[in-house]
Amino acid sequence: MQLYAGLALYGASSALVVRSGLGLDPWDVFHQGVARHAGVSIGTVSVCVGALVLLLWWPLRQRPGLGTVSNVFLVGLTLDATMRLVPRAHGLAAEAALLTAGIVLNGAATGLYISAAFGTGPRDGLMTGLHLRTGRSIRLVRTGIEVTVLVAGFLLGGTVGVGTVAYALLIGPLAQFFLRFFALPAHRPGRTVARGEAAAADTTGPASEAGPAVDPGAVRPAAECG
Repeated sequence: MQLYAGLALYGASSALVVRSGLGLDPWDVFHQGVARHAGVSIGTVSVCVGALVLLLWWPLRQRPGLGTVSNVFLVGLTLDATMRLVPRAHGLAAEAALLTAGIVLNGAATGLYISAAFGTGPRDGLMTGLHLRTGRSIRLVRTGIEVTVLVAGFLLGGTVGVGTVAYALLIGPLAQFFLRFFALPAHRPGRTVARGEAAAADTTGPASEAGPAVDPGAVRPAAECG
């Protein structure tokens, strides 16, 4: 229940950020840019890109979990559904309100779905897989991926603005807070830990059990979508 609530909320919160018109996170900048040229919805592009990224897990020897496969489909579907329900904001106050709500709820969604410990989303798995295969730091790999998709999305016509900067600055602290807030108990020999803590220590889930510890604030789910 926590996994699917988190993924659905992730898609819905991403739609609020899109409707604010003030700028998107790097992956959604890319999704929106592709959608404008392909003539399809941003949610459809999110699903297709997620599936293509998941194919890259094979050479990187990453193992998808239930949360990984569910992330590919559910985030894009709920993003499109929310876009149909929520109109475009008009006026700076309404735009700022939608952006703020979208970013905060996105952080909550991240905490919900990662704490459930059913595996990372496809984009975060790409990041951890490249980290393990190349030996480069998580921060360097993550930055390289997100700068690449941001520039590509901008060139394709995706929206870059103050929302892009706000998301980049706030999503890490928000995700870290909600990871602890929604943590589920999990038993290990000799002690009891929170599943959110266990997920972070295992690179956010069973999809990367052999991976090194990752700061949960440095991991963005998708859209993963998150």
